Amino acid sequence: MEQLLTIELFGQPYTFKTDSDLTKAKEVADILVREVKRIESQQKKAGTGITKNAMLILAALNIAAENIELNKKQTDFIENVSQRADSIMKLMEER
Repeated sequence: MEQLLTIELFGQPYTFKTDSDLTKAKEVADILVREVKRIESQQKKAGTGITKNAMLILAALNIAAENIELNKKQTDFIENVSQRADSIMKLMEER
């Protein structure tokens, strides 16, 4: 069922349609809003003025980089657990 989700960026509301669970869609949107606010705050402190579009792109790149890092950590974890499980199985077979 299609639902509407409204977020606020740069003091303006943006409304989107979502087919997914509204709670999950809100969680995803909140990640973007938090990252944009973090970047906006950094830019104000640094006294540098970048465009809103540049902030949005930077936020998307930061979120993508974090996602890549989390995926790598998950892959490394799964490989580690698999190796340990193989070692345990070999030890059990030797008995």
